[in-house]
Amino acid sequence: MVNQEQIEFFKQNGFVQIDNIISPQELEELRGFMDEIMDSNHANSIQTDKRGGTYYRVLNQRVNTWRDHAGMARYMSHPRFSKAALQLTGAQGIRLFHDHALLKMPEDSKETPWHQDLPYWPMNENGALSIWIALDDVDESNGCMMFIPRSRQAGKLNAISLTEPQDIFEYVKGTDVENEKPVICRMKAGSCTFHDGLCFHYAYPNYSQKPRRALAIIYMPDGTTYSGKPHVLTDDLGLQADQPIRGNMFPLLARG
Repeated sequence: MVNQEQIEFFKQNGFVQIDNIISPQELEELRGFMDEIMDSNHANSIQTDKRGGTYYRVLNQRVNTWRDHAGMARYMSHPRFSKAALQLTGAQGIRLFHDHALLKMPEDSKETPWHQDLPYWPMNENGALSIWIALDDVDESNGCMMFIPRSRQAGKLNAISLTEPQDIFEYVKGTDVENEKPVICRMKAGSCTFHDGLCFHYAYPNYSQKPRRALAIIYMPDGTTYSGKPHVLTDDLGLQADQPIRGNMFPLLARG
């Protein structure tokens, strides 16, 4: 699914768009699974906010859907996705960190502010990345993504609040990153982007009349070590600081 041009683009810019990562049949199936998991109250996946909450206006999100739904687990572990991540990173192995179903709800919707992902994750090393699969056609009207090319050269910055955001560009004033122009990734349903955990990214509000559905999966190179920083997905697992993040919650999905 990934050609050399796309690999080089990702290495240079920290993100890449790949069209038609799933077939029309897979798209319809995954939409059905997503609707099922979001309409149910399960014990193992995590709903990050309730309807009416400030965060819910940014993202109606459920984390680790694979733990409650076999269909979601099948796509979370899809070899097409993890092998693409392996190719883009050049890692020797790719492990799951988590998945999350991401809905931008209609009408009372807020933007997802410019941020990096890696500052939220309890990892010592750089190199983790996300696939973001559009389950609906996306553009500026309903919450498509934007990326800042080459922004990962800024390194790991402070985590940005998604509900009361700081201006991430204050951290890069006077650097080359400040002058980079954002790239809007309009996509047809079934297409995806990959982005590095240090790449600056943003999503528009949803001005449409329907939820904007996406599935994101976070991957990390095998051997990534635990920082010891508190995180809802790692706090009670007995992980040791500076030791590799492994185990049944973080399966190895692809090997080089």
